[in-house]
Amino acid sequence: MRSSLPFAVLAAATLMTSAASAQSETDRLREALRSATAQTRALEDQRTALQAKIADADREKVAMKAEIDAAKAQVKKTEKEHREAVDEFNHRLEERDQTLEKWKSAYEEAATVARSKDAERAKFESEAATYKASTKSCVAKNTLLVKAGKELVQRYKEVTIGDTVVAREPVLELRRVELQNQLQDTYDKFLDQKVTQ
Repeated sequence: MRSSLPFAVLAAATLMTSAASAQSETDRLREALRSATAQTRALEDQRTALQAKIADADREKVAMKAEIDAAKAQVKKTEKEHREAVDEFNHRLEERDQTLEKWKSAYEEAATVARSKDAERAKFESEAATYKASTKSCVAKNTLLVKAGKELVQRYKEVTIGDTVVAREPVLELRRVELQNQLQDTYDKFLDQKVTQ
């Protein structure tokens, strides 16, 4: 029995060592399981946080896409309004140019008419000045004609019967020559006052 005691002690020690070893192995495994569970929970928390970030990023992406689409629509609207404004401005500018050309043409026509009227006026003024000078000359000549006519009438009134007898004197006809000279002088005065064109 004595030999079985050490064996029993050895067996008990082995069993204890084995139980202690099994206990420590179980503790180690439990510790590893706790550590793995903690890591799994941490990873799950990280995954949840990352999924939340992804969801936030997706929402931001959708919001940004909506903002970009709204901005593109606004740009298109602004470009369309700009094109319409430019077209309207160009149309108005073309209308203004056409109106300006019409006014320019009308001005040129009016200026041509004014120049022709001014030339006509100058011509008529020149003719009027010529006619005035001619009229003055005619008036002066008429005055001289009236004077010559009055002289002729005065001489005719002054002729007496004796002058008529002497004028018909057949021999020398001196008086007749004198009367003819006076008539010729009067006739020359009339011819001097004749108006020529």
